[in-house]
Amino acid sequence: DLAQRMQAEKVLLELIDSPECLSQCQLLLEQGTMSYAQLLAATCLSKLVSRASPLPIEQRIDIRNYILNYVASQPKLAPFVIQALVQVIAKITKLGWFEVLKDQLIFRDIIADVKKFLQGTVDHYIIGVMILSELTQEMNIVDYSRPSAKHRKIATSFRDTSLKDILMLACSLLKELMAKPLTLQDQRQQSLAMQLLKLVLNCLNFDFIGNSADESADDLCTVQIPTNWRTIFLEPETLDLFFDLYHSLPPMLSQLALSCLVQFASTRRSLFSNPERAKYLGNLIKGVKQILENPQGLSDPGNYHEFCRFLARLKTNYQLGELVMVKDYPEVIQLIANFTITSLQHWEFAPNSVHYLLILWQRMVASVPFVKTAEPHLLDTYAPEITKAYITSRLELVTFYLYSRDGLEDPLDDTATVFQQLEQLCTVSRCEYEKTCTLLVQLFDQNAQNYQKLLHSSSRNPLEITVQEGRLAWLVYFVGTFVGGRLTYTSTDEHDAMDGELSCRVFQLISLMDAQLPQCSNEKVELAILWFLDQFRKTYVGDQLQHTSKVYARMSEVLGITDDSHVLETFMTKIVTNLKYWGRCEPVISRTLQFLNDLSVGYPFYCLVKIEAVKFMLQNHTSKHFPFLGVSDNYSLSDLRCRTVFYTALTRLLMVDLGEDEDEFENFMLPLTVSFESVTQIFNSSFEQEEAKRMLIGLARDLRGIAFALNTKTSYTMLFDWIYPAYISVLQRAVELWYREPACTTPILKLMAEFMQNRSQRLNFDVSSPNGILLFRAASKMICTYGNQILSLGTLSKDQVYPLKLKGISICYSALKSALCGNYVSFGVFKLYGDNHFDNVLQAFVKMLLSVSHSDLLQYRKLSQSYYPLLECLTQDHMSFVTSLEPRVLIYILTSISEGLTAVDTIVSSSCCASLDYIVTYLFKHLAKEGKKTLRCREISQDGQRLLHFMQQNPEVLQQMMSILMNTIIFEDCRNQWSVSRPLLGLILLNEKYFSELRATLITSQPDNKHEALDQCFRNLMEGVEQNLLVKNRDSQRRGNLEANPEKHRDHIRGTNKSDRLPA
Repeated sequence: DLAQRMQAEKVLLELIDSPECLSQCQLLLEQGTMSYAQLLAATCLSKLVSRASPLPIEQRIDIRNYILNYVASQPKLAPFVIQALVQVIAKITKLGWFEVLKDQLIFRDIIADVKKFLQGTVDHYIIGVMILSELTQEMNIVDYSRPSAKHRKIATSFRDTSLKDILMLACSLLKELMAKPLTLQDQRQQSLAMQLLKLVLNCLNFDFIGNSADESADDLCTVQIPTNWRTIFLEPETLDLFFDLYHSLPPMLSQLALSCLVQFASTRRSLFSNPERAKYLGNLIKGVKQILENPQGLSDPGNYHEFCRFLARLKTNYQLGELVMVKDYPEVIQLIANFTITSLQHWEFAPNSVHYLLILWQRMVASVPFVKTAEPHLLDTYAPEITKAYITSRLELVTFYLYSRDGLEDPLDDTATVFQQLEQLCTVSRCEYEKTCTLLVQLFDQNAQNYQKLLHSSSRNPLEITVQEGRLAWLVYFVGTFVGGRLTYTSTDEHDAMDGELSCRVFQLISLMDAQLPQCSNEKVELAILWFLDQFRKTYVGDQLQHTSKVYARMSEVLGITDDSHVLETFMTKIVTNLKYWGRCEPVISRTLQFLNDLSVGYPFYCLVKIEAVKFMLQNHTSKHFPFLGVSDNYSLSDLRCRTVFYTALTRLLMVDLGEDEDEFENFMLPLTVSFESVTQIFNSSFEQEEAKRMLIGLARDLRGIAFALNTKTSYTMLFDWIYPAYISVLQRAVELWYREPACTTPILKLMAEFMQNRSQRLNFDVSSPNGILLFRAASKMICTYGNQILSLGTLSKDQVYPLKLKGISICYSALKSALCGNYVSFGVFKLYGDNHFDNVLQAFVKMLLSVSHSDLLQYRKLSQSYYPLLECLTQDHMSFVTSLEPRVLIYILTSISEGLTAVDTIVSSSCCASLDYIVTYLFKHLAKEGKKTLRCREISQDGQRLLHFMQQNPEVLQQMMSILMNTIIFEDCRNQWSVSRPLLGLILLNEKYFSELRATLITSQPDNKHEALDQCFRNLMEGVEQNLLVKNRDSQRRGNLEANPEKHRDHIRGTNKSDRLPA
């Protein structure tokens, strides 16, 4: 229950903040009768020792020793309690790894403490192994709330001083375990084996070089084993141990042994010399052979999955030329092929593992052109068999899931997995392509004939028809995949001719399926056809293709399609057909529109606009011809999103011949004009709210697509003249009425944000035109209306605050930022002529901002990426507005900048640095003018005086930001160093005294032997820098002193035993 969970979290936080937290945790551990009470105490301790401001070192030592004694005295605790307590020990050890007490690295004696556990009972033995395993895992976890440099320093030290010893200890303990008779019924013995294997796996999974490999890219991983570990890996007994463990242990444990072998197979190649690598690979292949010759263990899904990963890693890390030289390669490749074929035929068993087998064969086949050895690779024998097994198994699968009563899902519903597997199969299929094409032609003809017979049968069986359509969908996917494979594999004219033979059949199927519409249709076949058309477009349509391609020879004979221009006609006819008849099927409509959009972007427009189907769309884009443009209750509001893509593509095609023809543009906009007039009438009469709302949502999405595609001044002006002022006022009223409904306001606000984008200088109106100001006034009115209305909603729950409020605010900020940076409005004019639209929208910005918490500003990515760039624009060009803000608002904005400086998102942190730079530059220039004391300077410096007075009242604001920037430059691997360095000089010149204190604090916090070197770094930082913020002076500091050797500054800090951040 969510309410109970929130209450529990509240109690936990109160307990952690309590001064009596430690004593209460001790009481829970010692007198608690329920395991969950002990778990609560362990959780509190974990959060307590993980705080940014650490407990005193003596207190942490006491906590660690207390927990060690506690688990030693009570080894029969619930496993999850022991696990939680062990995590506390690991966290304390990691965070205090470099801390010294009485000239000793006091937290590093944990391994000696663990060895005491290994001398006790089996339960103590298990706890000792758990401590090492958890410590190894904790050392590898990146805590993004702390400096990444500090984490790497701790992890590297642990790797160099302890990790090898831990791995060797774990392997020796496993050898001892294997030397004894294994009693599989003994739970404690099983638990010990499991913990030891987890410990080895954590050692091998360690991030040795700090690359933080993405776990989702599992097939690409290489384990960067340190060079001084070579002896462990060169001993054949090491691999033999884990293969023996696999054969000896029950499935739950044997899969851990296989997981370790996966990491052994992924060991970096450079760890070995060529002869050593060949020997190591030979031992791996020998183990694979043993497993496949005795496959009983692979009946367990966990073992099967890990073994498939193991096979994939072999080819990831070793070249085909090396594999074929292994002694048992012919037997092993045959065993792997048979294993793969069997796996594909029994698709229902661990289907997620097939991915790894296909990776293996894909990379094997892709390597064939590069093999230079005389030894046969035998892939021309086995690759066609793999392709055949995959094709036939998918066709059999259709019947199985349709007739199954277990409620199995159709694999075609998971298109992401299907496309991933097809991408891998396309490479495999191109090996001995003739065999693959012959098989596919035979199966396609057979299934197409059966399908036609069923359609013309007097007693039509719907289930049999569905089976045939499912098979045809798979076959069309296969054809599209193999045609697309031409781009990834060396192709010949014969292969192109085969592609033509296959493509003919799909184009014939398109005609057959379309002839049955709307009475009979199948969504999966349509989606497969669209996949094929897109693959054919990428491969055989466009300027990159020689028109003599053999693919059109057979298509010319059978279909009369002689070149790619004829194919384009077929494409567009199919698009129009789908848009006509599939209006209620969102997946087909979306995929069709995406295909249309790709055509409108990636092919010469002049060829497309001559096609009759394109002319038809440009002249008849109404719901009468294309039902998906309708707004009836039959369609959900989310289905209307695809309209934007449709109108973007359509407008691109319109632009080809549009030029300055206003009449043609008016004709194109006529359906939207009719819709807007209808909405206006509804507003002025009975007001059918739901109908008007749906029409406006559709119109907003349509117009956004049109506006996105109009990138010239002439065409954009036509759209502006069409929509302003009559239809803008309709949108304005809609926002006023339905501000509580984001389904309505979001499309309208996004349309306005698109209108404000000065892309390709399209908003640079004529000098006699007021359109820029009129557009901004309209946007200002809409933003103010929305902002005032949305604030009336009051406090919203956590799950509602983003969709109902923050999303709209982020779009408003994005629109305002586009207006301020668009360079098509002179904002000084508003004040000059007493127009309050500019002031109003800035006040609306402030009101909306103050209703958002600082945590929400950074938590919601879209909000932060619109607010911070907007703030950058305001500080760059509108400092008079910033200085006029109330102190509480200034504090809010400056705090948001301070928090954003350390954001992970570089867009946010860079904008914060730029905003801070503009503020300190403004302050510095004001102080420079004050020093001149001329009458004119005193008159124009009132704004600056207000800001200066505020900063004098709150000096800690800029000081804290200087500290953050210095910490970032010195301690972090800064990804945007140029941005971070921008405000630094201004901050130093404004706070020279504090900078001296900060510098002294940093120097004295380091060991004595580092003082001189670090002091020299700071002297270099300011060497030759003058007391001004001229560009030349800034560049001198950045290039000469800060950016020239950023690593040098960091190395002086990171090479020491203490790398805590400076006090903020």
